[in-house]
Amino acid sequence: MSDDFLYRDVPAFGRRMFRLGLATNYGVDGQDLEWALDQGVNYVFWTPSPGAQRVTKSLKKIINRDRKSLVLASGPTTGYFGGSIERSCKRLLKKLGTDYLDVFQVFQLFWLGRGSAWSASTIKALVSLRESGMVRSIGVSIHNRKRAGKLAKDSPLDMLMIRYNAAHTGAEQDIFPHLSKRKPAIIAYTATRWRGLLKRPKGWNGPVMTAADCYRFCLSNPHVDLVLTGPKNRQQLKENLQNLRAKGPLSEEENHWISEFGQVVHKASSRFTFRF
Repeated sequence: MSDDFLYRDVPAFGRRMFRLGLATNYGVDGQDLEWALDQGVNYVFWTPSPGAQRVTKSLKKIINRDRKSLVLASGPTTGYFGGSIERSCKRLLKKLGTDYLDVFQVFQLFWLGRGSAWSASTIKALVSLRESGMVRSIGVSIHNRKRAGKLAKDSPLDMLMIRYNAAHTGAEQDIFPHLSKRKPAIIAYTATRWRGLLKRPKGWNGPVMTAADCYRFCLSNPHVDLVLTGPKNRQQLKENLQNLRAKGPLSEEENHWISEFGQVVHKASSRFTFRF
């Protein structure tokens, strides 16, 4: 398999990236983090949440030992005002013992429009942090696809973290067509649809996706730079990496059944989920 599927030069981050990023707030510990970096993973998404504290000590050691070995993404849970964004960034830098964050995501303005605001004040604060060198790039996490498309086309953002999986493909119409002008980095998350794509829906007799299939679906789209995995333990992480490397991009046949499977999962669960 070509390395072009597993690795990509991402201008927004200024370096070559392994395309499976690690979210650290679902159960992995510090030893798992070290193991993942040894396997080539170099995008680490750390949040100031209780779940991520298992890796904090090891993460700080890695930062002190070889800061350039990873692209570190983080941010606070809310971001309504410019002043609070700047203070939050400084607290994170102090907590992690680093001079800069590669990606500052006022929880990538987590969740933009719900827990954070996109205003003149927050925009100014984010740009100022980037200009100061305390952060290398700025981004948002966002469910509103049409708004994300507008931000992709015209905003100072370097990255968009978006929901994209086989059951939720709306980004293909609402976001991806707007990337050509500025080319912000695209990071996909909820690849397994909170594990919903790993279960057999009622009436479906064909194959069911594995976690690796979910990541392969995302990465087979040329507009997606990275996809996040949130394993609960080393075994899940190991399986995800091994299967991703072994199988590579989707074949035409796989893409056909996965697209059909995703539609069935979406229809089967749409009455129980919020629509964004």
